[in-house]
Amino acid sequence: MRETDPLDKLARLYLKEVVTRHGIPVSIICDRDPRFASNFWRSLQSALGTNLDMSTAYHPQTDGQSERTIQTLEDMLRACAIDFGKGWVNHLPLVEFSYNNSYHASIKAAPFEALYGRKCRSPVCWTEVGEAQILGPELIQETTEKIIQIKQRMQAARDRQKSYADLKRKPMEFQVGDKVMLKVSPWKGVVRFGKRGKLNPRYVGPFKVIERVGEVAYKLELPEELSRVHNTFHVSNLKKCHADEPLAVPLDGLNLDDKLHFVEEPVEIVDREVKRLKRSRIPLVKVRWNSKRGPEFTWEREDQFKK
Repeated sequence: MRETDPLDKLARLYLKEVVTRHGIPVSIICDRDPRFASNFWRSLQSALGTNLDMSTAYHPQTDGQSERTIQTLEDMLRACAIDFGKGWVNHLPLVEFSYNNSYHASIKAAPFEALYGRKCRSPVCWTEVGEAQILGPELIQETTEKIIQIKQRMQAARDRQKSYADLKRKPMEFQVGDKVMLKVSPWKGVVRFGKRGKLNPRYVGPFKVIERVGEVAYKLELPEELSRVHNTFHVSNLKKCHADEPLAVPLDGLNLDDKLHFVEEPVEIVDREVKRLKRSRIPLVKVRWNSKRGPEFTWEREDQFKK
């Protein structure tokens, strides 16, 4: 769908692509897109008898599942396209078949088996270990070789994506009543020339944990200044508060939006220079920002900064 499409088109697409193929779902997990949060969509699902479960703000385990799956598929498709050369388009159905019939640890079955309740019946035994001596049409033999190759690429892509996720995984657990610090992000609101400045993560608080939501989310007791922020956070946005409350970071002077970004405003221009390229000259200005940690300076493009 396009963002400008009306909601009745969403309803028709839903009936065409989901209901006609799989029936009416018992529940749907979706993100907080304005279309999914609208009264029209909620009333439609209520009339169909479907429970609409909206994702929690800052909860990577919800939206992150599909994002991580897409990354794995992209990694696998990239490797297969390199292997197959010019004819990679002809092998896309085999990639789809291989993925749908490979075991997924999260659902303890292959997607085909989870959907239809039975194992997929294939013309040859592609899952056996070792080289099978196939006597038959050349197409069957070629298909078997490609399936084995795709499965190897799929496993390599999954292992690689798992290694990326493991680097950032930290087991943290809090109890009800604990004081925690909440992570907020600075956002300068201008396009940087070159790379963005690497800013240290900042935390405000402390806030009291009032409830545990699932395995990796916690509900916090937030002050009035954060009334428009959803009070349930993923554990990655929290850290244990070890300091006394008088030493904690206050919210005074921080204008936070609903995504926990606060805008840093420019104070003055302290220097100017011109970056010389082969065929052009780019005027730059050195800007001082009202950073909470003290003076902070960045170089910005003058034309973009004027906007």
